[in-house]
Amino acid sequence: MKKRILITFLLLSFTNPLFSSTGEGLDITHKMTLLVIQLGVIIFFSKFLGKVFAKINLPSVLGELTSGIIIGPYFLGSINLPILHHGLFPLVPGNIPVTIELWAISVIASILLLFHAGLETDLNLFMRYSLKGAVVGIAGVVFSFIGGVLTSMVFLHHSLLHPVTMFLGVLSIATSVGITARILSEQRKMDSPEGVTILAAAVIDDVLGIIILAIVLGIVGVLTGGGDHVDWGAIGFIAFKAVAVWLGFTALGLIFARKIGSFLKLFKDNINISIAALALALLFAGIFESAGLALIIGAYVLGLSLSKTDISFVIQEAIHPIVEFIVPVFFCVMGMMVDVGVLFSKEVLFIGLIYSIISIIAKVVGCGLPSLFLNFNLLGALRIGTGMIPRGEVALIIAGIGVSSGILNPEMFGVAVLMTLASTIMAPPLLTKLFKIDKKGTRIDIKGSDTISTKFSFPSDAFTDLALTSIVTSLTSEGFFSHNMEIDDVRIYQLRKDKIFFTIRQLATEIEFVSDKEDIIFLKTLVYEALLELNRTIKKLQDMAKPEDMKKDILESNTQSRKNYNLLKTAINPKTITLKLKSRNKEEVLKQMIDILYKNGDIKDPVEVMDGVMERERLMSTGLQNGIAIPHCKTDSVDSIRTVIAIDSEGIDFESLDGLPTKIIVLIVSPKSNPGPHIEFLSAIGSILNKKETLAKIVELKSATEVKDIILENI
Repeated sequence: MKKRILITFLLLSFTNPLFSSTGEGLDITHKMTLLVIQLGVIIFFSKFLGKVFAKINLPSVLGELTSGIIIGPYFLGSINLPILHHGLFPLVPGNIPVTIELWAISVIASILLLFHAGLETDLNLFMRYSLKGAVVGIAGVVFSFIGGVLTSMVFLHHSLLHPVTMFLGVLSIATSVGITARILSEQRKMDSPEGVTILAAAVIDDVLGIIILAIVLGIVGVLTGGGDHVDWGAIGFIAFKAVAVWLGFTALGLIFARKIGSFLKLFKDNINISIAALALALLFAGIFESAGLALIIGAYVLGLSLSKTDISFVIQEAIHPIVEFIVPVFFCVMGMMVDVGVLFSKEVLFIGLIYSIISIIAKVVGCGLPSLFLNFNLLGALRIGTGMIPRGEVALIIAGIGVSSGILNPEMFGVAVLMTLASTIMAPPLLTKLFKIDKKGTRIDIKGSDTISTKFSFPSDAFTDLALTSIVTSLTSEGFFSHNMEIDDVRIYQLRKDKIFFTIRQLATEIEFVSDKEDIIFLKTLVYEALLELNRTIKKLQDMAKPEDMKKDILESNTQSRKNYNLLKTAINPKTITLKLKSRNKEEVLKQMIDILYKNGDIKDPVEVMDGVMERERLMSTGLQNGIAIPHCKTDSVDSIRTVIAIDSEGIDFESLDGLPTKIIVLIVSPKSNPGPHIEFLSAIGSILNKKETLAKIVELKSATEVKDIILENI
């Protein structure tokens, strides 16, 4: 019966119109079925290649773009398959080689991408370095636009006002804020004079690029619709309207940002606030498109406006999974638009190489040259110019608009992709190398900002965790909105309420606050009250709970503990089982056991492990009853759970619950960063050894292998 059902299912699958039709006669259900299959393949494949590229220190966006080229209609996507006769991504005639449904999703992804980029823009930082950033950014725009225009005029023999000429100029303007920020973050140069200038200039580049894109689209519309006569009045009006609408909406957005934020707060919880903000982003995008500007401009304007509100981090955190889910679709679809045959043709490779070289030089010279007159030396100017090289996502968005509007043919789109790839691949290693030169990039030290760092120290990692949680809770109860992230294993919190902004970093046993000077008193009062409340909570906990009684209750429980055979088999090593103890002193015994681990190559730093074990012993002895002790700790000195078992038939004083000598000691050392099954092993070994008959057998054994065998037999 099961075989018949399977055969029937397969027959229905192979005869389904989804797999046999050309696509023209598909009804809405079949179209949607194909679409969800396509999305599944796109997301998995783009994420996979994104991770691969990240592993080799290249931006993941390049992996997502490459995935589209590979599975797209011009390469593997159109290959006939047994159940997909026209391929998973069949070539669609027209300017856009993918289905309108897939293109629509990629457009929505581009809107979310620019909305998120606007939210991430540090408006205060931008304004503080706006003058230097503006000079560097505008110079980069001028040089890059001229470079793109000259490429078209000299090598493609187009006129100055030819649509392709202007689009190649616009394409070379944009700088990828995301890629540049990632490089600066990895090098810890976000707050350096060069880093801040690069970010401010990159934002200005993108803003000017988007404005110029709107102007160019308007000009192209006039030229293509007005015959040979160029109506400069109409072009001037379009330019004025584009600038006026952008600046007008940006000004209104910034002026009414708090009111917009207050309106969004009416939705109460963070998720609904973020969903409402996304809805506004789509609404703004539609308004800007209706006004003759690009969709992405409206989304960016709203993101930029909300970036100064206290809910910006909340929105970023809430929509991050959505962005991670849908944005790779955009980059993958951009890759699908690349005709592989055209891309590797001699003409496209030649023009693409020339265009890439000119675009890279234009950014380095255009942005680096004015930096020499802004207190930067040659090294600083090179860092700034190199940091402005990567084009990334904005260039691809502009190229996609060019294709969809019929301005760029497959050859020119291939040229644009080659330039984007070359600039994005070259920048990270070059910028990293320049920042590794241990010299200042400025002639005179630039005075820092008004922010100040305040540190509070705590006795242990555990107490630091508790204190940080208490402080963040106190801040959120005061109306602050919190956003947390982890960079290089450092936990970072960003908290904002109206104009007050804190950055909190957890550094081992320290908590560092970065804040404005005028907020220091507020900050110290907050920490004092939070720690006072934490102290009261700990005292109440001590009154409620009696650890000695709890430990005794665990040991006397008749309930069998869940035991993982593979875990115990892997963690217990006969090489780290000793049947002879040299000392009768608890601390010396622990040193001997840790030394066994060190000699076996299981731990990196025996002193660190000893400190961790003794810290746990000072809290409460791990000596249990019936002759068992299970000392343990978590440390960065191991990468996986390690154990030592020591057996002494006479027994030593381990300050056990029942006061009897301890005959079996099991030392457990687990990694702190990835503790894994620490508690699982602890409870399992305790349950096994708590049986008196098992304990008696182990004490009488003569070999380490026998000890391991009898423990595993009792699972």
